[in-house]
Amino acid sequence: MPRKLESDTIGMLLTDVSRLLRGAFDRKVNAMDLGITPGEARTLVQVAVTEGIKQAEIATRMGIEPMTLSAYLDRLEAMGLVARVPDPADRRAKNVIVTDKADPLITELMSGLREMMNAYTEDLGDDGREVLRANLRILRDSLRRLDPCLAGREKGAAE
Repeated sequence: MPRKLESDTIGMLLTDVSRLLRGAFDRKVNAMDLGITPGEARTLVQVAVTEGIKQAEIATRMGIEPMTLSAYLDRLEAMGLVARVPDPADRRAKNVIVTDKADPLITELMSGLREMMNAYTEDLGDDGREVLRANLRILRDSLRRLDPCLAGREKGAAE
């Protein structure tokens, strides 16, 4: 008989929460009717958070293929929400920045996402949210520091 695995391990819980949050994010973005897809919204948020890093690094952070990211960026750039600029250290590479035109959209998007997250984390209370946030930062930093595949690859690692 196959062995039943524990479902409440940290890894399993994080996987479930991540999957559920992604679905909730997608539904929220669609309901907000912002004129962008959930994938484009994730890209816009990532660009705003990591302003000026290379496209390849953004794709890695998002866990998507560079070609998928490129399609999202093409559409966002066509709408005037992001711009690709030459990387000063590597003329072949492009860095991505948000434009001023994106500010109102990002403000509206982040307001909706904060509202969503507040609803989902309400039962934690303010102190519980802070503890969760602090512990997730510790876990993220440990992964960046200890995983040989990640060490030194992500901007902001172990700063």
